[in-house]
Amino acid sequence: MKNILILNGNPKPNSFADSLVDAYECTAKETSNIRTFRLSEMDFNPDLSFGYDQVQPLESCLEAFTNALLWTDHLVLISPVWWGSLPAKLKGLFDRVFLPGVTFTFEQNSLLPTPLLTGKTARLILTMDTPKELIDQLAQPILEQLGRHTLEFCGFAPPKVNLFGSVILSSDRQRSDWQTTVGELGSQCD
Repeated sequence: MKNILILNGNPKPNSFADSLVDAYECTAKETSNIRTFRLSEMDFNPDLSFGYDQVQPLESCLEAFTNALLWTDHLVLISPVWWGSLPAKLKGLFDRVFLPGVTFTFEQNSLLPTPLLTGKTARLILTMDTPKELIDQLAQPILEQLGRHTLEFCGFAPPKVNLFGSVILSSDRQRSDWQTTVGELGSQCD
């Protein structure tokens, strides 16, 4: 069985992201081990106050998330894009958890760190209020930041991506279609 970590990266409770998480989880749990985290339920300081100069103890929810991240074979991140980037609390989760010695390590005499999360895959499911005609173009900076400079930097394979938008202009039918698509991804554990 595949180990799948699902992260709802929306800090707002009762969001459209919740319905996408539910759709994925409902089908994936039939064939995989699932651990689900909802950012809205996690209470932690999102500020990496001292950078890497000083150890900042992890809150219990971040310890649990770190253990799930190390355990997982496949990460599914479902998140809105706000102002062309991640919600601040989600960025804070990455700052606090993706640490040297946990997700990568510095090697002596090497300019490049060694990734510690190799052999893992990811699926990014991002929602935007951007018009459909512009979504691919405007999503590139966040995909670069999240995919290449965070996940791939730490050893994940290049993530697969689904972009849904415009959420604010979408009909009930369109949102239902997106939920169906995400449920199908869950049934494929992808």
